[in-house]
Amino acid sequence: MIVRRLGRVDYAATFAAMRDFTATRDDDTPDELWLCEHPPVFTQGLSGKPEHLLRDIGVPVVQIDRGGQITYHGPGQVVAYLLLDLKRRELKVRELVRHIEQAVIDLLAGYGIAAERLAGAPGVYVGGAKIAALGLRIKHGCSYHGVSLNVAMDLAPYAAINPCGYEGMAVTQIRDLVPGEWDTERVGEAFAAKLEEELQ
Repeated sequence: MIVRRLGRVDYAATFAAMRDFTATRDDDTPDELWLCEHPPVFTQGLSGKPEHLLRDIGVPVVQIDRGGQITYHGPGQVVAYLLLDLKRRELKVRELVRHIEQAVIDLLAGYGIAAERLAGAPGVYVGGAKIAALGLRIKHGCSYHGVSLNVAMDLAPYAAINPCGYEGMAVTQIRDLVPGEWDTERVGEAFAAKLEEELQ
């Protein structure tokens, strides 16, 4: 799997690049993992309901083609996009989701954080608060979109939405659970290693 480190990149441009990559790949195209951060943006999934945006705080809303409702991306969050050929890997979507969640859980365990899944609510949680949001799109047996992990960010914009469509859902991040100087890039590298391990 090729790991690309994109740095801080515009969301809409990255979304377009993921779609282009998936549309033009063939049976021999290597899988890729894109690591990045985004400037502040709300993304609204295919089944997204406008009422889950509670108020306008000046953050742009981008309509996208993953499953799920509305979520927030911003600086201090690791975003990992998984551009995988599921047919070649003999992976079902549900298995892929479990592998991604497990990579987050294992990563956080290494930092002394006990994280878990919640039944019927994709993503990863600590004490009922969401720390990682997950959303995928599968086209012609290949995945794009991925997972975002809150590391050391301003969580205030989450108050303007019902995160992932859940009213009043609490969100958290690594820095609030283990205080210190958290480097998003370094966490991203560790996360990429866990994802590769899970997807072997």
